[in-house]
Amino acid sequence: MKKIEIESLLKSFVLFFLSQAVLLGALFFIEYKKELQTYDNELFNKMRVCSFDLKCKELMLDFVQKDKYEFYKLYKNKQDISAYFSIANSQKSSLKIYITNDTYQEAIKTIKNEALVKFILVLFVVALLSLLFSLYALSPFRSALLLTEEFIKDILHDFNTPLATLRLNSSMLKQELSDNSKIKRIENAVQTILNLQTNLRAYLHNHAVQKEKFSLREFLEQRVSSLESNYKELSFSINVRECDVDINKDAFVRVIDNILSNAAKYNKLNGTVEITLEGTKLHIKDSGKGIKNPKKIFDRFYKEQERGIGIGLHIVKKLCDELEIDIDVRSKLELGTTFTLELKNII
Repeated sequence: MKKIEIESLLKSFVLFFLSQAVLLGALFFIEYKKELQTYDNELFNKMRVCSFDLKCKELMLDFVQKDKYEFYKLYKNKQDISAYFSIANSQKSSLKIYITNDTYQEAIKTIKNEALVKFILVLFVVALLSLLFSLYALSPFRSALLLTEEFIKDILHDFNTPLATLRLNSSMLKQELSDNSKIKRIENAVQTILNLQTNLRAYLHNHAVQKEKFSLREFLEQRVSSLESNYKELSFSINVRECDVDINKDAFVRVIDNILSNAAKYNKLNGTVEITLEGTKLHIKDSGKGIKNPKKIFDRFYKEQERGIGIGLHIVKKLCDELEIDIDVRSKLELGTTFTLELKNII
């Protein structure tokens, strides 16, 4: 199950379960209060019967001054729970029938525990029903997501033939016409589509569990080496200590390549790209044009330049979330941009 599916399942479960739990809690509280009232009524009835025959082992008897308490009423205090009854032919005394407060609290505790056990059992049943309901509600979403992924995979596969034809014909034209700006633009457009195709393929796969351990410095050197030949006017520097990371390599390639590619494409003439590691934070800093709205750059289709379609950094953010990498960007116009990746899997 994908991360977005798990998130949807948990949200549906929590929403349904909590709403039912609150309702059940209110109902059980009302029922608990009724049980207490019923117990008080039963206790008073026992006292009343006892006042006639005085045969009540569970209750205690005493005589008190008459007119001090109201008859046929249950009294509660810290010492006892009592009721008072008249005595025939007695002008000074009345009969007190009572139980100790400790005995009363033990009975209340028993009622409370029984109600709590019932509530927990019902809550467990509600949790199971909530889970089944959430899975059922998630089913159409999963089907739609699967259909969308299959559709994207089919499109990506169908890209291969026209892209291969474009690359072959542009190569043939380049041989015939040598260097030509129009051919160069065609090659750049084809490469952009190829990069997008690679990013989408990486995004469609589940990378959370497909981890491998590799050297971070060696990895970064390889990514920079594959890029700097196309940007000979830029200066690349890597200040990273020897350490390993345990992460999905393919997805991490897509993240680093996108950030480095942007740092190179939107840099100044004779600019710099610096890669440094401080603790677990990997900084990629460029001396480029800067970004007007850094908070929007991860939004799908947002772009500030004519080049690209505004989806690369959106995919970077999604991949970082999947890889549990915290990503942050700081930028100033005409001064440059710094991307910071919090790598939690450094060894």
